[in-house]
Amino acid sequence: MTKQEAFEKFIVPIGPQHPALKEPGHFEFVVDGEIVTGAAIRLGYVHRGIEKGVESRNWTQNIYMLERVCGICSHIHATAYTLGVEQLANVTVPPRAQAIRTLVSELERIHSHLLWLGVAAHEGGFDTLFMFSWRDRETVMDLLETISGNRVHYSTNILGGVKIDLDEEKITAIRKGMDFLEERTHHYLKVINTDETFLGRTRGVGTMSSQQAEELSAVGPTARASGVPRDLRIDAPYAAYPEFPVRLMLSNEGDLHARFVVRMNECLEAYRLIREILDHLPEGELTVRMPRRIPEGETISRVEAPRGELAYFIKSAGGDKPDRIKIRTPSLCNWGTITSVAVGHKLADMPMLLAGIDPCFSCNDRMVRVNRANQPQLWSWEDLRLYGIEYYR
Repeated sequence: MTKQEAFEKFIVPIGPQHPALKEPGHFEFVVDGEIVTGAAIRLGYVHRGIEKGVESRNWTQNIYMLERVCGICSHIHATAYTLGVEQLANVTVPPRAQAIRTLVSELERIHSHLLWLGVAAHEGGFDTLFMFSWRDRETVMDLLETISGNRVHYSTNILGGVKIDLDEEKITAIRKGMDFLEERTHHYLKVINTDETFLGRTRGVGTMSSQQAEELSAVGPTARASGVPRDLRIDAPYAAYPEFPVRLMLSNEGDLHARFVVRMNECLEAYRLIREILDHLPEGELTVRMPRRIPEGETISRVEAPRGELAYFIKSAGGDKPDRIKIRTPSLCNWGTITSVAVGHKLADMPMLLAGIDPCFSCNDRMVRVNRANQPQLWSWEDLRLYGIEYYR
């Protein structure tokens, strides 16, 4: 591209601070009139140093920190971590604890999908759907509060099991909530499949073939909406999923509308699975004894978060603290699909297209590159500490 051509480009920036975005992210769309001809994404505004922070805390304290990688996915992060540590310690968690972990994971999936439904509808101007879905989302949040005492960070996991049990009162409340939410989800499926305005904003928008999804490493509902049969609950079952199998929800349309359909069908599958767990909840203990010092070794723990595959690399040097924890979140995989499928669509389609992958900004940031004269671009922890002292002096 010549200098003149670059000068003549018209770029529409969105973010990093924008009223439609709840977290900071910067997007640049190159447009020709109303049509997008190029797209770029800039992340890195909410780097919090969690991966470094866990190295100075013991194995138990890290559950509290890792739950805060993402508020919507707090339980699944704790589950991925505890499963990995338990594998290093060669500890077998009681079946009842694994079943409760799985049940809370599915409640969290429902919460995430209903929250996403409202946000995505809001980005398209469908505020009635936004308000109804968020009203019904309160049902699952109330259930999680009833079970754990918390509406967001449930803190049900501990190393070696869970710290909450389900009595008859809680089980009855969960069954009642599933009945209500199932009825509402069928209503939402009817709306997204029949409303002409909604179909006009979603059908044929951001279409991604199964081959593109594979090449761009899409995961979760984003991949399954393009016909990619990938779900770790089925491909590599963990916790109680071997005893309570999941039915795969797929669509071959590959567009934004398909991503809505897949997520709503996953909610219906979650209601069925939760009822099955309650019908066959194993008896027994909730915890098993864990060693204070985890044996030396490395492991990779993979789980299916609401947005897709979540992977934890955990390394132990044989002490009471981890030597290294590396987190690979699903949002990081799905970002690449945006820049590819955005080209050719109207600028007005971009907010819903961005929301379509259910992005989480704070999940992505792992490293900050600092460009300064006569300074190394990749800093050590000590370089960063001294820079902070100098900057705030």
